[in-house]
Amino acid sequence: MGQKINPLGFRLGTTQRHHSFWFAQPKNYSAGLQEDEKIRNCIKNYVQKNRRISSGFEGIARIGIKKRIDLIQVIIYIGFPNLLIEGQTRGIEELQMNVQKEFHSVNRRLNIAITRVEKPYGQPNILAEYIALQLKNRVSFRKAMKKAIELAEQTDTKGIQVQIAGRIDGKEIARVEWIREGRVPLQTIRAKIDHCSYTIRTIYGVLGIKIWIFVDEE
Repeated sequence: MGQKINPLGFRLGTTQRHHSFWFAQPKNYSAGLQEDEKIRNCIKNYVQKNRRISSGFEGIARIGIKKRIDLIQVIIYIGFPNLLIEGQTRGIEELQMNVQKEFHSVNRRLNIAITRVEKPYGQPNILAEYIALQLKNRVSFRKAMKKAIELAEQTDTKGIQVQIAGRIDGKEIARVEWIREGRVPLQTIRAKIDHCSYTIRTIYGVLGIKIWIFVDEE
């Protein structure tokens, strides 16, 4: 069987870039990595608490982090601005305070910016969240996968593959189900492929969703 490497790590330096951009000495590297994880978790928790209740949707495509000696710049790429805090400076300030409290950094400023993604359903994280929401509402998994693929096809992607693993539909035996539409050339390094893996907690156990989207070829 082919062993699946993460498509983002496989293409670093050619078609993909790091989501975190900073430099550290080897002995400080792990601390920097944990700090990034804390920042991302803090932002996600804040959004979950303060989102509109009806949507049940975070809508965060990804969180980019750039660090300098005196500044940490966080860029939140979101798909649906009305779900989050775009335009509400108070919301961004509150989020900034929350994150600042999380890690007690005295000599570094924190700057949070929000950028809107043009085609939200072309982002694997947002699609995975959409499928997770459907599965929690007891929609059939195949219907949810097909609907997600339809939404992705409207954003001019060249191919998409969706995989769900775990106790699907509450069956006793865990299994893996997947659907592919179009081309998804995982071995071609020139091909820009977006990937995400997402975990959902359902009443009958944990399900894992993986999505590969073939965006473009250079």
